[in-house]
Amino acid sequence: MNILGITAIIAVVVVIVFLMGIRIVQPTHRGVIERLGKYHRFLKVGFNWIIPIIESTRYRNITERMTNIESQEIITKDNLNAKVELVVYHKVKNDEDSVKKSYYEVENYKTQIIMLAQTTARNVIGNMKFTEVNSQRSMLNKLLAETIDKEIENWGLKVVRVELKDITPPQSVQETMNNIIQAQNAKDAAIDFATAVETKADGARRAVIKEADGIKQANILKAEGEAKAIQLVNEAAEKYFIGNAQKLRQLEMVEKSLKDNTKVVITKDGINPTIIIGDLPIGSKNEKVSAIVASPPGTGRS
Repeated sequence: MNILGITAIIAVVVVIVFLMGIRIVQPTHRGVIERLGKYHRFLKVGFNWIIPIIESTRYRNITERMTNIESQEIITKDNLNAKVELVVYHKVKNDEDSVKKSYYEVENYKTQIIMLAQTTARNVIGNMKFTEVNSQRSMLNKLLAETIDKEIENWGLKVVRVELKDITPPQSVQETMNNIIQAQNAKDAAIDFATAVETKADGARRAVIKEADGIKQANILKAEGEAKAIQLVNEAAEKYFIGNAQKLRQLEMVEKSLKDNTKVVITKDGINPTIIIGDLPIGSKNEKVSAIVASPPGTGRS
């Protein structure tokens, strides 16, 4: 075999070996390179090359994964057998040390995380009353996530969150809870109705009070107006009829008497008996009054 042929064979072998050693890692994965069964180096994203046959690669998905924890019966602190179902969201950390731990610190983390979640749920929920478990789910989810995350730290994993998917009490307890809820709803409805009635009555009372206040203010204003008018009349009389007030009252009395067809007896001593309006005398025995008295229609002069 000539040199050219040997060179060609070597070239072909080199190309084949090179192609066999190419490893392309996607962004969703990380990996390790093992040489003769022993960890050698980290397999990063993108182009990598290994020595075929001597070196091998192992890949690990680092995206978030969901693991459903099947329903299990847990005895709560108040001795109730509750069926609990969980969902654990977790992922492998993307650094070299974590990827190594996911291979060399745990045999099969996917299976073991299920068992760990079940035992953790029994420990945590077993120390709580059923009403606490049912009413404090957010707190319970956070507590379970923190507890499981602490336990799997050496596996190179991280718990993203834990969700309490379902919790079912015994049938008898469930019926009792339903009755309690119905009674509470009826109580709340009765309280709401009573509050509405009270509000309506209070509104009606306020309306009556406002109406009475309005009438009161109107009467006060009317009385003040009448008082002001009387004051103005008195002031006008004092200003324009000083010294003639007695005669003015007499004339007003006579005018009113004539309008009402009233007979007035006038003597030589004046109007007798003396007529008093308030403190103002209209006529007296010592005062002679001359007046023409108009008789009712159909009569003569008197």
